Amino acid sequence: MASEVLDNRVVVVMGVSACGKTTVGRRLADRLGVPFLDADDLHSAANRAKMASGRPLSEADRRPWLAAVAEWIHTAADRSGGVLACSALRREYRELLRPPGADVWFLHLALDPAVALQRISARKGHFMPPELLDSQYRLLEPLGSDEPGAAVDASGSTEQTAEAALQALARSSPGPAAPIRPARP
Repeated sequence: MASEVLDNRVVVVMGVSACGKTTVGRRLADRLGVPFLDADDLHSAANRAKMASGRPLSEADRRPWLAAVAEWIHTAADRSGGVLACSALRREYRELLRPPGADVWFLHLALDPAVALQRISARKGHFMPPELLDSQYRLLEPLGSDEPGAAVDASGSTEQTAEAALQALARSSPGPAAPIRPARP
């Protein structure tokens, strides 16, 4: 069923920390019946420690992580597709996440900085401190008109954001709308 839903497409749920990438991404993967991965799980222990200490990653820190994320995307695209939560803040990073032959579609969860700060400040047990949020907004390059994907407002509930994401995804897919599993109550 999964291959019928996305035709091997990989949806990259992107945006700044606390915009809901993981929560919405899991909801989308569940509704679409495809695998999910949070790209944070592929960070090295050194990267996690660096961010936890309040220092942003350098480009050299990001390269091996982005390569591992691109490999997961390639594998998922070869199978049944999937959903990936990944900041993908810069166009350059998004280009690295589009391996040749893979159908990758970006879903930008757009969020006002004040709302993001409120959410990140309320989180417990996550390695990303609120002090790094400004650096993420400085890095953020919204999707270009020539990039495959869409932006949705992430200020509402998880279900509202997931529904808006599913609608955007359905509009992007050629042919008939893909079957989507009903939402759980």
